[in-house]
Amino acid sequence: QVQLVESGGGLVQAGGSLRFSCAASGFTFSRAAMGWFRQAPGKEREFVAGISFTGGSTYHADSVKGRFTISRDNAKSTLYLQMNNLKPEDTAMYYCAAASRSYLLTRDPRQYDYWGQGTHVTVSS
Repeated sequence: QVQLVESGGGLVQAGGSLRFSCAASGFTFSRAAMGWFRQAPGKEREFVAGISFTGGSTYHADSVKGRFTISRDNAKSTLYLQMNNLKPEDTAMYYCAAASRSYLLTRDPRQYDYWGQGTHVTVSS
């Protein structure tokens, strides 16, 4: 049974930092590209960051570039998202996702076949 369990969400003031973790099980994590997406109320789901199966390639959306960093630890089957200098517009539900049939990172949500339950972030101004 595939599981992606996110943790690390919460309430933070603008300018603050949070770190998300996503613990994966039930598939070969080290062979899957991974990504973070987010969805704010009334808005469509948005790609945040992606990482290749080795972690050697990463991509961050322009809206978070320079503030967020995606990383992974294949030995622990865990994906991370370090978020610094948070802004109120970062308020959203954040989802960890796995593209188990792709080694390369992708921004296309249709390439991701497993999704976590989400963890929420509220950034107050």
